[in-house]
Amino acid sequence: LSSKFSEKQGIEIKIVKSGSMEPSIKTGGIVVMKPVRVYRVGDVITFGKDTKAQIPTSHRIVSERQDKGATYYTTKGDTNEEADPREVADSEILGKVIFSVPYAGYVLDFARQPAGFILLVVIPASLIVLSEIWSIIEETKKIVAKKRREKISTEKTTNQSRFMQTYNLRPRGIDGVLPPGLEIWDRLG
Repeated sequence: LSSKFSEKQGIEIKIVKSGSMEPSIKTGGIVVMKPVRVYRVGDVITFGKDTKAQIPTSHRIVSERQDKGATYYTTKGDTNEEADPREVADSEILGKVIFSVPYAGYVLDFARQPAGFILLVVIPASLIVLSEIWSIIEETKKIVAKKRREKISTEKTTNQSRFMQTYNLRPRGIDGVLPPGLEIWDRLG
């Protein structure tokens, strides 16, 4: 197991490096574990130090014993024929395996490599950013086109009003008849 991601609730994710728990936990998968107050026979636990030199182990508890107020567990990998030679003290347990995801560890390991990081993180993130930029550009084009249509419509209405005002320059009385002396307008028109 390797690769630790701590969460606020103590949940950790580890990558499975061996096949000792197959078929229930596949090599190359990940296990999600969480510390609990009580561990029971049948629980799959992860224990041991998590350093560059040492890798924790996930095995099933097959028995437990009490000694001077401390609990010790005997563990065994599901594939292994015999139990682990050394008992595990309660203080060595990192957590109980809640569930596992087959083959996801291969993806996480690949993502740690430069090529994997570029392929799995940088390229998808770039595509999302470009997609958002494209959406902003398209939305801006729509807004600009709408403003142009509104401006053209306003200018058209204004020009029609001016034309109508020019056309209606003939002075008329209340009853629509030209006042005396302006009959000439009717002859010019």
